[in-house]
Order: sequence, then C-alpha cells, then structure tokens
Amino acid sequence: MEMRNPILAKAFDRRQFLGVTGLAALGLAAPALAGAAARVVIIGAGFGGATCARVLRRIAPDLQVTLIERDPTYVTCPFSNLVIAGFAEMSSITYSYDGLKTAGIEVVIDTVTQIDSSGKAVTLQSGSRVAYDRLIVCVGIDFKWDAIPGYDEAAAQILPHAWKAGAQTKLLRTQLQAMEDGGTVLIAVPESPYRCPPGPYERASLIAAYLQANKPKSKLVIVDAKDTFAKQKLFNEGWSALYPDVLRWVGFTDSGGITQVDPATKTVVTAFETFKADVINIIPPQMAGALARASGLAGDGDWCTVDPVTFESVHVPLVHVLGDATSAGDMPKSGTAASSQARICAYAVAALMSGAKQPQPTLINTCYSFVAPDYAISVSEVFRPDASGTIKQIVQELSPSGGSAELHNQEGVYAKSWYQSITQTMFG
Repeated sequence: MEMRNPILAKAFDRRQFLGVTGLAALGLAAPALAGAAARVVIIGAGFGGATCARVLRRIAPDLQVTLIERDPTYVTCPFSNLVIAGFAEMSSITYSYDGLKTAGIEVVIDTVTQIDSSGKAVTLQSGSRVAYDRLIVCVGIDFKWDAIPGYDEAAAQILPHAWKAGAQTKLLRTQLQAMEDGGTVLIAVPESPYRCPPGPYERASLIAAYLQANKPKSKLVIVDAKDTFAKQKLFNEGWSALYPDVLRWVGFTDSGGITQVDPATKTVVTAFETFKADVINIIPPQMAGALARASGLAGDGDWCTVDPVTFESVHVPLVHVLGDATSAGDMPKSGTAASSQARICAYAVAALMSGAKQPQPTLINTCYSFVAPDYAISVSEVFRPDASGTIKQIVQELSPSGGSAELHNQEGVYAKSWYQSITQTMFG
C-alpha cells in the first residue's frame, strides 16, 4: 500500500530503514523447489490465508497451492462496523475467490474436519483427503460460550456478537434499525486478548453516530471487562467532541464485571449495576478456532504458539499457524498483522522447502478505526523477534492527540485506501 498518511510518515520512514518496505527486502530470490509435486495446503481464505496463497504463487510458481475454505464467499471483519451502523452495505465487504483461482491457486469450498499430522493430510467434510508437504492453518477465533453465565450460541441469535462477519453482522444491523427512538444499545467487551483490540470501540463510535443522526433520543453503553483499551485517549477525545450525551463507557472497576446475561429480558447484570437495553451486542471471550485446538496446535492453552521466524507450530511439525489463532508476542490480532505474518510465512515455507537460508522477519501492523464516518484514528507498529524468540514491538506511531477535524477526515480517506489495497492483495 502506498503510505501517504502524513501522521504515519515517520513510522513508514523507520520501516524503510528497517528493511520492510517489500518482500524483496527479505533478500530471497524465487526458490527452486524440490519438485513440481510439492504441495502447500492452506486452511482459511482470510487475511492470512489468501495473502499467503498469493505470495507463494508469486515467489514459488512451481509449488502447488491448495486453499480450502468452508464459505462460498468471504466477508471481512474490517469495515463490518460501517455496515452495522448503516454507513456501508454488505456487498462492499463480501468477496469471491475468482481472483485467487485466476492466479493459479486451487480453491476448494469444503470444511476441514481433521488434520492428520502424522499422515500429512487433511480430511474434508465431503470425505476427501488432501495431502500436504506443508500445512498453513488460518482458522481465526472461536468463542468461549461458557465464559458469561446466560450467554451461549443460542443466545447469540437474540443478543448478537457480530464478531464473525456475515449473518451476525446483518442481525445486529437489523436490530439497530428496528429499535425505537429512545432505546438503549449495550456493547459488552471482553478481556484481552481478542480479535481486533480497538474494534468494539470503533463499533460503539459508529453506532453512536447512527443513533445521533437517526434516533437522537437513544443512548449507548459500553460495559468493558478492562479499565484500559487500545487507542483509549484518541477514542475518548472523539467521544467527548462528538457524542458527549450519547455514549457512556463503564470500565471494570466501575462495573465489577458481568455476572449474568438474560436474553429473554435483555438484561446484563454486573457486580455493581444492572443494565436493561433494547439492543445488546455481547462480544464473548475468545480462543483459537476449534480445528486448531483439536489438532493440538494450541497445546494446553487457548492460542497457538509458533516459531517467530517461520510461524511453524511449536507443537506440530510441518504445520504453520497465522493470524488471529496465534499467540504472536506483542502483535495484535488484526487484518494487517495477519497479512504481514502471511508474507513472512510464505517466504519461510519456500525457504524451508528449497533449503534456502531462513530470512529474519520484520513484521508490521497498521490499524485504522472510525470514530465517525468521516473521522478516523490510526496506529502503525513494527515488530521483530528478540533474542528470546518473542515478537516484540520496536516502533509505534499513533495519531496525534488533539488532531484537527481535517486531519481525522484525511485519516478516514487513508483507511479506505488501506482497505482497498489489502483486499485487492488478497482477492485480486
């Protein structure tokens, strides 16, 4: 992506100095693979999987790349908050895999039910088995349904989470549109780590903008399981300026945490206060996707620990894990982070299969958040593995505190440019 944002220019200049402006900076020529029959199988066509497949096809054209995805189209979580609040349509965040197929990637629409690491094959719901030389797992997150008393998978049909984009995105949008003016919206935010750390606060901001414009007597409450959150100062500045009479944030110290949810009465009980709302968005605590955990990739924990240079699992050989399912040190669970990991992993896999020297990675994250449809904030970060093998943040640049309306408007333009660029990289 062309980095035109003046706020992020300093971070970008430092990234150039650190040698991460492109894949060529890793110093790898296209590797000569051991044989044309060598196959990499990728599970999941998201920001990690689709990007990794694309890069592998470009740098290792003799490699057979098979991408297995359960859904016939892909709906992105980034920009889904704009859809929920009525500022964008579902079609704008929904993608086909035609571009991946055109690039020479074999796309299989099916569900992987088992990873047979000893036999180096995956089993599909259709009954087929697909062999691999290297496997890349990008299965995202699942929810801890038992973490909040009263909230389970059935309750999510009444109190949507909308933290996996698609049907739940539509459900939450429909509920907001149907709510009468004067109603209350409640968003419950989990403890870290979870997918997209600033995402709940962007969602709250955009819903507040929708309420202010369409249901001006309505209110929004955030009940947070934390006392601090990503980009907190910048969000607070935006909320104070834009939604002082609409939005209320309740941190853990003031609520004591959620003790019960009742979908029938649309009630959220905390240690210190009981909330009744017309639309309730419960974002549950999270863990790596079920397939990753069932395959031993998370060990005894919730997330998949990986080698920071290759993203190969520390538990299962020849299997790599990317994106939200990983425990990747200081890296957040974001679309840009998954895409950056995918690029590094693609080169690592190519090097491992050809016997080339292993590149040392430098990883990046750029995250934009909308506080209003024409007001965005951002963070840009650079990461490297340290001597202990932990991925550490070495550079961070945030939008400046007290930025002008014009500056935040321009960041919104850059956010849309980022989204267009990264999705084009994924899907063509």
